[in-house]
Amino acid sequence: MKIVMTFPGQGTQRAGMLEHLKTSDAWREAREVLGDELDTLDTPEALRHTRAVQLALLIAGVAGARALAARGVTPDIVSGLSIGAYPAAVIAGALAYDDALRLVALRGDLMEQAWPEGYGLTAIVGLRQPQVETLLAGSGAYLANLNAETQIVIAGSDAQMAAVGKAALAKGASKVNRLAVSVPSHCALLNEPAQKLARAFDKVTLTRPTCAYLSGSSARVLWQPERIADDLAFNMARTVRWQEAMIAAREREGRLAIEMPPGGVLTCLTRQAGWEGESISLERSGIDVAVHLANRMRQQA
Repeated sequence: MKIVMTFPGQGTQRAGMLEHLKTSDAWREAREVLGDELDTLDTPEALRHTRAVQLALLIAGVAGARALAARGVTPDIVSGLSIGAYPAAVIAGALAYDDALRLVALRGDLMEQAWPEGYGLTAIVGLRQPQVETLLAGSGAYLANLNAETQIVIAGSDAQMAAVGKAALAKGASKVNRLAVSVPSHCALLNEPAQKLARAFDKVTLTRPTCAYLSGSSARVLWQPERIADDLAFNMARTVRWQEAMIAAREREGRLAIEMPPGGVLTCLTRQAGWEGESISLERSGIDVAVHLANRMRQQA
C-alpha cells in the first residue's frame, strides 16, 4: 500500500492562501527568488494574473508536502494537475525548488501573454467524453481536461465556450461552470508558449526522482529527467488525463491519496476514479488526520 500526494491546478486559488506560510522554509526560499513580489502574491489583484496564481499554487503545494515530511509522511507517488506537476516534481526530488519558481513565473507570463483576455476554461458536468467531443466539433473550442468520467473541461474563447456550454445543457449536462482560469490551457492554443518554456528547460538540470512521478497528462510514471522536463514544459498544451492518472496510481497500489493545499477538488475527482482506500484534502482534514492515516496504513502493510 502506497501514499500518493496530489497537487491541484488553477481554479483552486483564493486570496490570502499563503498567509499562514510566512514562517515556513518554502516562503523564505521563495523570497530569495521572487523578492518583494512574494508579499502581494496572493492578493485579489495579483491573483487576476496567471503568473501569481501559478506561483502561489507552487509555494502552497511545496509547503504542504514539506509539513507532512516533517511529521514523517513522505510520498511513494506524486502527481499534479497542470501547474500542480511542478510542486510534484519538486517533492519528488526531480526539480530544484528555486528552478521551479523561476520556471513557473516564466510559464505564467508566457501563457498570459499568448492570450491576454477573452479566453479560458469551462467545466461541463454530466456528459461523457464522446458527447462533449460531438459538441466541440466545428466550435473552435478544444477538449482540455478529462477529470472524471462525467466531468470534462473545455478550452477556448469566452464566446466559443458559452456556445458549447449552452449546447451541453440542452443535451442533458447537469452543470456548466466557467472556471477561474484566464488562459485556454491544455490545448493547441498554447503550443507556442510551451515551445518557449521548453527552451528555458534546456538551461535547467533535472535529476532522477526519489519517488514515482506520475504525469497528469500521460497517466504514466516517468523516471527519466529528460522525460519529466518534457512533461513539465508541454503540459500546458496537452490534455489533462486526471482520471486515468488516478487509475494508474490505484493500480500501483496507491491506497492513501493526500491532496496538497489549496482546496479539495482533486480529492473528489480521485474518489470518482474508483479509488480504493482513503482520499483526503490536507487543508480540509488537517495534518494530524493525514499523519494518522499514513501511520495506520503502514502498520497494516
